Amino acid sequence: MGSRRRRRYHGGCAAPGVACWAVALLLLMLAFHCVLSPPLGDGGRNDPSRPQSPTFVQSNNLGELRRNVLAMGTNAQASNVLGDGSKMGEELWDSGAGNDFYGCSNASTEFAGAEANTESNRYLMIEASGGLNQQRTGIIDAVVAARILKATLVIPKLDQKSFWEDSSDFSDIFDAHYFISSLSKDVKIIQQLPDTISKKSLPYKIRVPRKCTPLCYDNRVLPALLKKNVVQLTKFDYRVSNRLETYLQKLRCRVNYHALRFTDTIHKMGETLVQRMREKSGGRFIALHLRFEPDMLAFSGCYFGGGETERRELGTIRKRWKTLHEANSDRERRHGKCPLTPEEVGLMLRALGFGRGVHIYVASGDVYGGEETLAPLKALFPNFYSKEILASKEELEPFLPFSSRMAALDFVVCDQSNVFVTNNNGNMARMLAGRRRYFGHKRTIRPNTRKLNSLFLNRTSMSWDRFASEVQTFQKGFMGEPNEVEPGRGGFYEYPLDCICKKSKARTEHKDTTDIMENHLAGREDCDLDFLEHTPLPAGSSNETESDYSHGNGLDIPEIDDVISD
Repeated sequence: MGSRRRRRYHGGCAAPGVACWAVALLLLMLAFHCVLSPPLGDGGRNDPSRPQSPTFVQSNNLGELRRNVLAMGTNAQASNVLGDGSKMGEELWDSGAGNDFYGCSNASTEFAGAEANTESNRYLMIEASGGLNQQRTGIIDAVVAARILKATLVIPKLDQKSFWEDSSDFSDIFDAHYFISSLSKDVKIIQQLPDTISKKSLPYKIRVPRKCTPLCYDNRVLPALLKKNVVQLTKFDYRVSNRLETYLQKLRCRVNYHALRFTDTIHKMGETLVQRMREKSGGRFIALHLRFEPDMLAFSGCYFGGGETERRELGTIRKRWKTLHEANSDRERRHGKCPLTPEEVGLMLRALGFGRGVHIYVASGDVYGGEETLAPLKALFPNFYSKEILASKEELEPFLPFSSRMAALDFVVCDQSNVFVTNNNGNMARMLAGRRRYFGHKRTIRPNTRKLNSLFLNRTSMSWDRFASEVQTFQKGFMGEPNEVEPGRGGFYEYPLDCICKKSKARTEHKDTTDIMENHLAGREDCDLDFLEHTPLPAGSSNETESDYSHGNGLDIPEIDDVISD
């Protein structure tokens, strides 16, 4: 019998020697490749030849989110991966298309002068309610109402008894003499009632409904004015229709953008803040209207991860609005009705392409959560400023006791910033957005809260490159471009399209904005059609489309008295 051949084992390889060595070498190469290669799906972020972009893991736990953002913000290499521009380049700071448009609010030759339009023994008084920008709408509409009623307007009184308890008069905030003189051809305005009139009787008080049309004023106010000679309209905010003939819309623009000028004291301090921001930034800066104060968060009905303490504190504030129902935070967030947190705003701006070195001016009251809430935003943008940081206590002392004057300082800085970012759609945001459109479509960014909130909520892990790409896609149509809203849609103070014309060789003012603007809403899934009217637009008028407080896609938080004034 022949002997049995002994089988040799080579590390589990049953092949002949040469084949086994080949297999071993192949396995060694694969193992080495696995060590050097980036994880699947990270887009090669660990490639040492590429700049390292931060990976941000979203969690419903706000504390964990903050830690992730702070880690990203303190990583020097990651923080500087994005420069002062993105794929948009310089257009991130300034819309080139905006140069093709200009504000046009001059009265036509058919517009009768104030003397011809004003009847004797008709005096209109108003009480403008709310905060600074809510009062501003009341003042503007008071001029329009006086024009409709052919009455002499008495300088408006400002609300001094509501939530803000600000004792400022009209002349403490606005230049009253300039206001009267600049509108002298449109409406007759006086400082106070003549003694012969004021001694006869007290003014007859009326509260007109919101969005009262010219016909409404003729029916509800004019009879009393003819009988009593002096009528005072109370709680005067949003009491004139958004839909008006073009000549009245242009009057609104003349009041808002030209006649309403802050006092020299406010203007000079505001200009000082702007100058200091430009000196620190080397020229350009972002102004952020954060609006993350407790009252705004309570009104929104949203939850921001602060546990039972947050629910109790904000719930107590929310009870001020007796007409508000109990909110479903998840539903509100899905519908885009929740503001972004300061850190989310910072992430949005970084994703758009604004680098860590960009200087940011934050216009805000007391932020809910204080420094802990602001820390991630400051980590993303260390060049963080406010009026309290830029100015000394002595410089701000004349303004500190008056909330409206402090708000006016923020208004000046936000108006003159290179980029204005709003985190809500309240009165100040609308006013500034419209003003910046009128004066050349200066870059104005409004978060697409519906899409961005969804992005923050639903992602568990995502590369920074993908996150940034998603943000840039979602923000198209929310960057303050001229063609974002078609004529007749949106609130007039935010979209004063009757007062915006396209430049031409003749530079004529009669150019119809309908020929200027393109329809960019058709087929847009991010457009909330629930708040848009589809009725035909009468010739020579603007379409009133917004509800009292809702402006379609995105958050719309009124000032405190917006809800309780009625």
